[in-house]
Amino acid sequence: MTDAAPPAAAAPHLLIVEDDTETGAAITRIATALGFVTALAPTLARARTAVAAQGFAVIVLDRMLPGGDGAQAIPELRAAAARAGHAPGLVLVLSALGRASDRVAGLELGADDYLPKPFDPDELRARLRALLRRAQDRIEGFDLVTAPPLELRLRARTLHVKGAHVPLSPREFDLLEFLVRNAGQVVTRAQLLAQVWNLHFDPGTNVVDVHVGRLRRKIEEAAGHPVIRTERGIGYVLGAHAPALPNPDPAAPAPPTPPPATQ
Repeated sequence: MTDAAPPAAAAPHLLIVEDDTETGAAITRIATALGFVTALAPTLARARTAVAAQGFAVIVLDRMLPGGDGAQAIPELRAAAARAGHAPGLVLVLSALGRASDRVAGLELGADDYLPKPFDPDELRARLRALLRRAQDRIEGFDLVTAPPLELRLRARTLHVKGAHVPLSPREFDLLEFLVRNAGQVVTRAQLLAQVWNLHFDPGTNVVDVHVGRLRRKIEEAAGHPVIRTERGIGYVLGAHAPALPNPDPAAPAPPTPPPATQ
């Protein structure tokens, strides 16, 4: 299979943060064949300089780097890009730390995708294509996504509720974006794990419920009414006026069944 590169004028930029020369060269070959213009940073310090100098559509980031854990540096790298006026790049963590707990931790720290080493070249190509499509969607329009009273700006990755800015973490923004795009429909925890955390397995934690709870509190405080409803045992629904669910006492008896209506 060959990969058609986009026109040179529209070539997306990709930053590789990797201290292993051989691995960096392999990623560079794959990314270049996909049409990326690549830059290599072997340390976190060089990565900070790079994101401040220009914008990157995608960042491929190792974890065990000179200067610290690459995943823990994701918020700092995004902040450095924002201060310089660049859109934050989508981050693919590529690491030898490949256990389920490592992947969950990396995604929780703000990674958009996580691929363990050693990696399959075809899988890396597929992951990079998917991230590039997401990055281009953010750049080429589709900037404003709404579900009144919520307004999401995809390029700036900001939320406004009734005109007021509500600060969100990167993961909270991704979670809310998925809920807004599926407003009025029940989304399951499995869907959220797959689409927001890129986990196609159950990590055995309450990570989804914790994030939805935090997000719900922030939005309700700004909106003045519930916006996210829990469908017990299934998932969540986002709606403009989602009613608050009661918190029943499991030991309480069920309410009596009303008598049938008479003609």
